[in-house]
Amino acid sequence: MRPLRVLAGAAAASLLILLGTVAAYANVALTQISSDVFTNATSQHQTEVEPDTLSFGSTIVSTFQEGRFFNGGASGIGFSTSTNGGKTFTSGILQATVFSGAKYDRASDPSVAFDARHGVWLISWLGLITPDPANENSFKVDVLVSRSTDGGKTFGAPVAVDAPGTQFFDKNWTTCDTTPTSPFYGNCYTEFDNAGLNDLVQMSTSSDGGLTWGPAQGTGNHALGLGGQPLVQPNGTVVVPVINAFETTMLSFVSTNGGASWSITSVISNVRDHANSGGLRTSPLPSAELDAAGNVYVAWQDCRFRRGCSSNDIVLSKSSDGVHWSPVSRVPIDPVTSGADHFIPGLGVDRSTAGASAHLGLTYYFYPSAACTPATCQLDVGFISSTNGGSTWSAPTQLAGPMTLSWLPSTSQGVMVGDYIATSILTGQAWGPFALASAPSGGLFDEAMFVPTGGLAVTGGTHAAADPVVSTSSDHPASTVPLTAQ
Repeated sequence: MRPLRVLAGAAAASLLILLGTVAAYANVALTQISSDVFTNATSQHQTEVEPDTLSFGSTIVSTFQEGRFFNGGASGIGFSTSTNGGKTFTSGILQATVFSGAKYDRASDPSVAFDARHGVWLISWLGLITPDPANENSFKVDVLVSRSTDGGKTFGAPVAVDAPGTQFFDKNWTTCDTTPTSPFYGNCYTEFDNAGLNDLVQMSTSSDGGLTWGPAQGTGNHALGLGGQPLVQPNGTVVVPVINAFETTMLSFVSTNGGASWSITSVISNVRDHANSGGLRTSPLPSAELDAAGNVYVAWQDCRFRRGCSSNDIVLSKSSDGVHWSPVSRVPIDPVTSGADHFIPGLGVDRSTAGASAHLGLTYYFYPSAACTPATCQLDVGFISSTNGGSTWSAPTQLAGPMTLSWLPSTSQGVMVGDYIATSILTGQAWGPFALASAPSGGLFDEAMFVPTGGLAVTGGTHAAADPVVSTSSDHPASTVPLTAQ
């Protein structure tokens, strides 16, 4: 795949409008929206992993890592923006690392948010510095945001959310209050964890479009966890689903005072995770969204519905207040006897719909057969949707694949497409960017970001979500120390 041209001072420049780069996989047309532009010799190239996406109005902004390092982070953070409802996309890179005009050695974990009150798009990310050149594992990690005031077309120099000098922060996520009637309209909230303090959950708040951020605060019970995804209900209540530091329990906590303080955690559910057979890097991190009424939906990979925890389904729980949660239901992608394995969900909810009429779209990765080896596993991308709040679902659609695992960049925790992905729903169409790989050539990988051309219609179906729970324990041994996802 031909790399895109990097403009001089690549800081916040738009690089290219991607037209005509359309491929067909599994009878679904795909459009490539970006590719790795970096060429440094120290990381793995033509690689892009771990996308997040958000839509607001007619704008869709996606962000991802480019040029993945084996032991943490990437050469930079890329983004791709459509201002015409997904008809065309313009890609660029953030001013983030030494390879793009900033001070950080590496960058990781991007997420995207929009502050409607101040008209600012935000990309939240981690900046990694290696203080000891002889020890690449001695990372110092800052939490940062890059701001765009021109509709996501360009982003400026990074702003520190929390940069303590010696700590290792991880798994950041930012969202903003976009409801004009909310008492905290325009507040933005960033969740992250302090890996140096056993993954202590932290929250920071901005009320000026991400220019400045308040001091980091913990939950009322000083919870340990990672992967939290804050969401803001129409009344201004912030709900944060997060997994505990051992990845065995899904939790949530809330703020009702604009981030001045945070509650103790509530239990959403225990987590039963199947360790996939191919060594692909996955974990049961939450993917969370909310509907027009403020109902919160949380999805993750879980094996409780499969006999012997033989493979994962994508499961779902819902809440109207962030404290009390529904029983876990199974997204019925296929029968529980199928032998397929499903993971890395990206949940989207149409924010113009609500409750029993809420429209949900779910992009995910899967193996058709969980009983595979690193040499034989076939990795695919799928999509499924619901028009009644997840009570019943459409038939699944295969979007891409199969991919061979050797086509993916290696990391210290397995080959990688991302620890998370995401889906946005805009005017009834779902947009879920995902990493898609082809066979490497010329010493380079061939992994880039794609979306379904024109988006995917969110439709309903008769496949019911209810199934009996048959597995009582995980086959993924619980860690004895808190986990860190670099």
